[in-house]
Amino acid sequence: MKEINIIGMGMSEKTLTSEALKLIQDADILIGAKRLINEFSKLNKPSFNAYLSDDILKIIEEADAEKIAILVSGDVGFYSAAEKLVGTLKDYGPNLITGISSVSYFFAKCSLPWKDANLISCHGLDANIVSSVRRNEYTFALTGKNIPQLQNELVKYGFGDLKVWVGENLGSEEEFIQETRISELAGREFSSLTVLIIENPDFDSRIRTGIPDEEFIRGKVPMTKSEVRAVCLSKLALSPSDIAYDIGCGTGSVTIEMAFAAYDGKVYAFDKNEEAIALLNENCEKFHIDNVEAICGLAPDCLNDLPVPDLAFIGGSSGNMDEIVSYLYGINSKIRFVITAVTLENAMAGLESLKNVGIRGDIVQVAVSKGKKIADLHMLIAQNPIFVISGCDDDE
Repeated sequence: MKEINIIGMGMSEKTLTSEALKLIQDADILIGAKRLINEFSKLNKPSFNAYLSDDILKIIEEADAEKIAILVSGDVGFYSAAEKLVGTLKDYGPNLITGISSVSYFFAKCSLPWKDANLISCHGLDANIVSSVRRNEYTFALTGKNIPQLQNELVKYGFGDLKVWVGENLGSEEEFIQETRISELAGREFSSLTVLIIENPDFDSRIRTGIPDEEFIRGKVPMTKSEVRAVCLSKLALSPSDIAYDIGCGTGSVTIEMAFAAYDGKVYAFDKNEEAIALLNENCEKFHIDNVEAICGLAPDCLNDLPVPDLAFIGGSSGNMDEIVSYLYGINSKIRFVITAVTLENAMAGLESLKNVGIRGDIVQVAVSKGKKIADLHMLIAQNPIFVISGCDDDE
């Protein structure tokens, strides 16, 4: 059996562990990206420029070699090519040799702790960088050639004054580290091998539910009130990575709270009213929410060609409840529904729509009275009762 070692190089040869160096020296052949294998040209070993898993497998199968070293950058456990390689080479039982990650290296260079930092990759991925910065004192981000876009997002959502450390070409002769502000990244060019540490001393990691109504930017568009929102969010039971739909989003109060809960996921919000979409976007900026995509249109027609949702909140259907529920159930039979209605007729329509797809809906009525101070007394002012219908195929 051939001995396969997948070796994390760290930043460069100078950050290689002694264990990794010994395995490279003892290897019969080296495989890896050109910039990695070039660092060992002095060893005069047969070397293969390859980084795709299938290409590497083919080289291994055809090579007359017993000890093979596959070089990957950084740490084999941190957004590394090693993850896919392990699956492709499973018949060989490859060994993983850890390297020094850009995380530990860069935080040390900046004299900062990273035990509580949130680690994300914005390199070819749709990362919620604004949500990460909002929720964490330190955010570490791998980037590609997309720093201008990341900078624009952070400035748009009110984080332009935050301190950022920029690390380019870490561990190489071209290493460059700078401390600056997010707003000062504008107009600059950066290496494709650039990482960021963003500090937010006023971070807020709360998952807010039942946000006071007065905190939202309001217009003439309907809004689900605070106490009803709290019940709806408890029924929705979001997880951090969920994909959620808000159909008939109105002002966007439920959208915002869903986005707080699904901070590693995404919320797609729909409304046929352009004013509602504009208000939602304003509220997203106010609450530093970047994991929302607002779409103006009438459901279910506007729901096509989007990621499949884990759950859906339906606050308004424009008479298309059956079609909406049927479409969503058709693309995910395990989807969780929460529907609100003001009238008995609409509440029964919601229950019937769920019944039509085989879901036994649960219904509760939320009746809220809020205190109003009059002189030295308090009087309760009743709000309109709201029906909250919920259901999922997993429900017993």
